[in-house]
Amino acid sequence: MSADAPPAEAHEHAHADVSGGRLRAAVFGAMDGLVTNTALVAGVGGGGAPPRTIVLAGVASLVAGAISMALGEYTSVRTQNEQLDLEVEKERRELQRNPGGELAELVQVMRARGVDEDLAQRVAVQLHRDPDTALRLHVVAEIGLDPADKPSPWTAGTSSFVTFAVGAAVPLLPYLLGLSLLWVALLCGGLGLAVAGALSSRATPRPWWYAAARQLLFGAVAAGATYAVGLAIGVTVA
Repeated sequence: MSADAPPAEAHEHAHADVSGGRLRAAVFGAMDGLVTNTALVAGVGGGGAPPRTIVLAGVASLVAGAISMALGEYTSVRTQNEQLDLEVEKERRELQRNPGGELAELVQVMRARGVDEDLAQRVAVQLHRDPDTALRLHVVAEIGLDPADKPSPWTAGTSSFVTFAVGAAVPLLPYLLGLSLLWVALLCGGLGLAVAGALSSRATPRPWWYAAARQLLFGAVAAGATYAVGLAIGVTVA
């Protein structure tokens, strides 16, 4: 190194929690609640139902959907964690039964990542001195998940419950406030989808307007389809 070269400095930086389950569950819940109840209001309103019926159907959908989302998220994350635990135990047994083969496997993993063979061998031997470290490295390399960083099923369930309920309430607000106009309710639902999409873009490289337009388009397709169904069924029943 040149004597004039500045010394290297370590800069602290933080990353977002991409495996905790909170963000995915929250975004999924909010979008599902907005799309579900905006489409429901469009379908029931398009069928000519009175405002009281629309509110009843919307509130029932909010409660049932929020509970369903929470239970579904909790169960899915819990099942994923239990499956990971099973694979960890399988890898633990392999390390105990065939340590030489697992050592060679770790060497190959590091070789595939560009580490020289001699260095990979020395590093693998050193890492295998700690069984817990070796186990974690093998699981991450072979499964792609870190057993020490599992998402919380309670966090996922709670996040999806709350955000679904909030999202599902948005298209009902005009009716709850006494403004019984279908187009106003659909406008609220559309604005909610656009805002939710724009907020979700803060955790992604997408521009806010792209995410907002994408969610608005998804909601418009769903609402348009249910509105057409409501019109068809309403006319038939009448």
